[in-house]
Amino acid sequence: MNDRTYLRKSLLTAPFGLILIGAGLCVFGEALVIKGNEGPFWSWFWWGTGGLVLVNAGISIMGQAIIYRVKYEQSKGN
Repeated sequence: MNDRTYLRKSLLTAPFGLILIGAGLCVFGEALVIKGNEGPFWSWFWWGTGGLVLVNAGISIMGQAIIYRVKYEQSKGN
C-alpha cells in the first residue's frame, strides 16, 4: 500500500473507533442506571454486556487506526 492509503484508512477508522467507545460507555451507563433502579437482572446484564462489547470494539478499531497512522508516518519518511 502507498502512504496515502494508510493515511486515508487512519482518518476513517479513528473517528469510528471513538464513536464506538462513546456509544459503549453510554450503553454501559444505561445498564448501571437500570441496575441502580433494581431492574431485572437480565435487562441490565444484556445492556452492560452490549456496552462492554462496543467499548472493546472501539478500542480495537482505534488501535488499528494507530497502526495505520504509524505505517503512514514510516512510509512518508522513506
